[in-house]
Amino acid sequence: MTEVLLRPLADAFMQVGVFVALLVAPFGWAQYRWGDQVTAGLTRYARLAPAAAALLTMPPGCGGAIIVMSLYARGAVSFGAAVAALVATMGDASWVLLAADPVLTLKLKALLLVTGATTGYAVDALGIAPRRRVDAETSAVRTAATGLVTVGGGSAVPAPPPGLAPAVEQYVGSVGPPGRVGLAPAVLWVALGAGALVAVPVAFQLAPAGTAYLALGVAGTLVALVVMVQGRGRPAVAAPPTSLRAVVRDGGHEVALITTWVAVAYVSWSLLTRLTGFDGSQLPLLGFAGVAVGALVGLVPGCAVQIVFTGIFLAGGMPLPTLVANTISQDGDALLPLLVLEHRSALLATVITTVPALLVGGAMLLLG
Repeated sequence: MTEVLLRPLADAFMQVGVFVALLVAPFGWAQYRWGDQVTAGLTRYARLAPAAAALLTMPPGCGGAIIVMSLYARGAVSFGAAVAALVATMGDASWVLLAADPVLTLKLKALLLVTGATTGYAVDALGIAPRRRVDAETSAVRTAATGLVTVGGGSAVPAPPPGLAPAVEQYVGSVGPPGRVGLAPAVLWVALGAGALVAVPVAFQLAPAGTAYLALGVAGTLVALVVMVQGRGRPAVAAPPTSLRAVVRDGGHEVALITTWVAVAYVSWSLLTRLTGFDGSQLPLLGFAGVAVGALVGLVPGCAVQIVFTGIFLAGGMPLPTLVANTISQDGDALLPLLVLEHRSALLATVITTVPALLVGGAMLLLG
């Protein structure tokens, strides 16, 4: 019961929800304080974004990549930067490899940094840029001055009169009355604060994931579920918040939405593994078939199967090119929030990451 259900619920909150909140809170406050100047500052040096995004994922774990996914969904960085982060991240599997072979881990990190940045720049150079929710909302704001609002499918309709502004705010995804935070989001932020005190030391292996980790994680996920249901499963508005209450309320709903769906993914994988016994070790792992399998397994969101893959490598069950293909292709926990916020971008990004995985893994195999 604990490992099949409670542990995945706790991991969703402590491994993903807490780190999303650590980005959402300061970024939301900065948007409130300086408005669109924040996004302008982040996009001013767009040419450096893929390299910076890849560099941000170098610390072990998924925190850096999750931050980049949130920035991408908010329109602050390009799709190439998001892809660069997904290619460069090694997720929680890096902790396993770091403990066993620090030198090899550093070499792989350097390879991932170069591969991620190169892939990101290539994506931007090719003009690959899926349309995001924030792009549609920005288009609506810009056309409002002409008396038209762009809606789904690219058609334009007359903009509503000022008296209908609350309806427009609801349309673009805002949740709840603008004048109050609500009990559930407030409780969620308290849980996130307490969870951060435990989750951050655990993430950096400074403390074990004990009873407090499990209790706070499960409780936090349940509170997140309540908040998501209250918000009807919609992401918060991407426009700058107009009050600190809006920062807390909309940020809480964003964290709740991501945490809930990550919990669904974690529990589903846990049940699949328990019921079928499949954990990835049953796949062919040698030669070019192994490189292909490593890249394809990397399509699976989350860190669980990737950690298993790294364990198989350390046990001598696969060659290095197979591991390299997997580490390049896998997206760790970062793909999960992107799937919630921008599912089209997430699906395209995870397919794109398999290309450098196959190329680099195959090249290593040929070079011996």
